[in-house]
Amino acid sequence: MDTALLFGCDFSCAPTSRKPIVIASGCVGRTGEASSLVLKKLQRFTTLDAWAGWLQSEPAWIGGFDFPFGLPRELVEHLDWPRQWNALIAHYASLSRAEIRTIFANFCAARPVGGKFAHRATDAPAGSSTSMKWVNPPVAFMLHAGVPPLLAAGASLPGLHVGSNRNRVALEAYPGLLARELIGRRSYKSDETAKQTPERLAARTSLVAALEAGTTRLGIRLVLTDAQRAELLGDARGDDVDAVLCLLQAAWSAQRASSPGPGFGLPERFDPIEGWIVTA
Repeated sequence: MDTALLFGCDFSCAPTSRKPIVIASGCVGRTGEASSLVLKKLQRFTTLDAWAGWLQSEPAWIGGFDFPFGLPRELVEHLDWPRQWNALIAHYASLSRAEIRTIFANFCAARPVGGKFAHRATDAPAGSSTSMKWVNPPVAFMLHAGVPPLLAAGASLPGLHVGSNRNRVALEAYPGLLARELIGRRSYKSDETAKQTPERLAARTSLVAALEAGTTRLGIRLVLTDAQRAELLGDARGDDVDAVLCLLQAAWSAQRASSPGPGFGLPERFDPIEGWIVTA
């Protein structure tokens, strides 16, 4: 799949012109002994249908998507939902968001303080929110909106699902994992205008500089034009930066497509209904 489009996706389950789905695409090369990743372009989609149509229009791709691909096994077993991934996703997609919210809220209400939510095994090493969380961020709804279009595009989700189009590969990414490696827990973005502060701009500047220097454990140096760098720094919401972080994770995984197990640098074994975040 050397000719496959490589991209990262910052996702929204309810995209608008103010909060679109952002795609960052790039290509991998070498600079001396190090790998380099050239950012080619940023694309924005203001509707789910437009994004889903684009996935189906591109003949070959490897994408890192910032939304969960599975649910915690503890939750699935408690609810007596299907234990096979395809059947589980079909059942989940058949529910409305209101139904999901009610079911998950009832699950949490019956549990003790400090243990309200169930978690996937990947959440701890990745530092990610549980995929059953329906607010701040609403990743449960992101799974609900995001995974069915991947399946409709015939994509393969390594370790979970073999698609009808082997030239399209979807990987679960998480930008916060890479961002925390580089700038700790400093906040670099906010959707609220009042919180788009100089301190967050400084954090974003440090993050982008570290990506360009290639100082991550992924061993990939980001290559930007001056205009692209200005665009990333000027995006106070952080959507563009998050798409680029997902792109870097996808690039690392693409370099390991033929690794043991499901490939793409994923663990040789992980829970086949939960999924796994690449690079975690």
